[in-house]
Amino acid sequence: MAEDTDIPADPKSHPTSNAQKDPDTWTTGGESMTGAQASYLQTLSEEAHEEFDPELTKAEASKRIDELQQETGRGR
Repeated sequence: MAEDTDIPADPKSHPTSNAQKDPDTWTTGGESMTGAQASYLQTLSEEAHEEFDPELTKAEASKRIDELQQETGRGR
């Protein structure tokens, strides 16, 4: 076991320790967005009067969700 790291020995003891990863570093970021992402992104797009792009990757969708949350005020 490494003692000089910030990574807990048991990740379940700190389930959100990596919750804020940059989407550009996701190993699955190039895959199609999830159904949940698509649904939420479509809702945000409608609220912001923006076009919904169903072809976004997981990483692109995450970034777009962040942008639209700021635009619609849902990100507060």
